[in-house]
Amino acid sequence: MGSGQRRWLERQRRDPFVSRARTDGWRSRAAFKLEEMDRRFGLLRRGMCVVDLGAAPGGWSQYVARQVGPEGAVVAVDLLPMEPIPGVQCVHADFSDEAGLHALLKALSGRSVDLVLSDMAPNISGIRAVDQPRAMALAELALDLVPEVAAPGAGFVVKLFEGEGVDALVDRCRSRFARVRRYKPKASRPESREWYLVAERFTP
Repeated sequence: MGSGQRRWLERQRRDPFVSRARTDGWRSRAAFKLEEMDRRFGLLRRGMCVVDLGAAPGGWSQYVARQVGPEGAVVAVDLLPMEPIPGVQCVHADFSDEAGLHALLKALSGRSVDLVLSDMAPNISGIRAVDQPRAMALAELALDLVPEVAAPGAGFVVKLFEGEGVDALVDRCRSRFARVRRYKPKASRPESREWYLVAERFTP
């Protein structure tokens, strides 16, 4: 076992959110990030239609399904296969290409989306000059999807990493949403550059 893997395992062992996720039955500690943002901003309501981009392993989709209830709709999209989640339609596709977008729209069955979520992140190389453009490309793809699927007044939450390109994406969001805020949940590791952009009231 390499030193990097040992450090990761030790960090996982010490992380209280990892332990809580196992105890509470969440697929990932990321569920606590969304739960905190939901409590802070009131993102989710019964009956909403939500798209979860980069959903695997499914922690966010689990939480969303619980909040929107059986009258709502949750579509989880990822390139990676996912085990089924009650109340969630899983789409194994790349939503940025024509076939993947078609699969997503088919899963929505003509229903407009009330909230687009993206917790997508690239495979980290450790080279910031490589990782940051990859992360921003994923965030741009998520934002580009919003006009394709979202209802007027819809919300948008996307993971960002502080660095080059962030300000331009925030400006794009401000031109399409009535309110844009940034937030770093307590479940985000303090040393991480990640934070979340929370945008409300989309204008087509």
